[in-house]
Amino acid sequence: MQLQPVLATEGIAISFDFSNQWLYVDWQGEHNQETSQAACLLMLEALRAWPCNRILNDNSSITRTTMELSLWGAWWLEEMVRAGLQHIAWVFPRNFAARQSTESVLLTIERPIVGTFDDVASAYVWLQQQHNLEL
Repeated sequence: MQLQPVLATEGIAISFDFSNQWLYVDWQGEHNQETSQAACLLMLEALRAWPCNRILNDNSSITRTTMELSLWGAWWLEEMVRAGLQHIAWVFPRNFAARQSTESVLLTIERPIVGTFDDVASAYVWLQQQHNLEL
């Protein structure tokens, strides 16, 4: 991956992958509802600044999270779609207590198309195989 740093704060680093033309979002450390929402807003800002239709959303370095998908999360995903997002590869944290409930919610989302993964390599391969959708 040839990554161009877009922004970095405590807990999240966002880069643009030139070779794949997508955003790579690397979540780190501990997250709660508040820090997760703040990071998601940064993702939206980055998507608007670096337009693309795919995101590799890497949560594998999260050490602890109490985040759960909510109505706010549904609003955020709608805004991401409006900004051009079509596919998101979602890599789960290694120790994720709310995994089953989050995965069930993610699987009901029609747009963007969400793929869920246990590792970055699988997410990367899946995302490379996704093509632009006619909207």
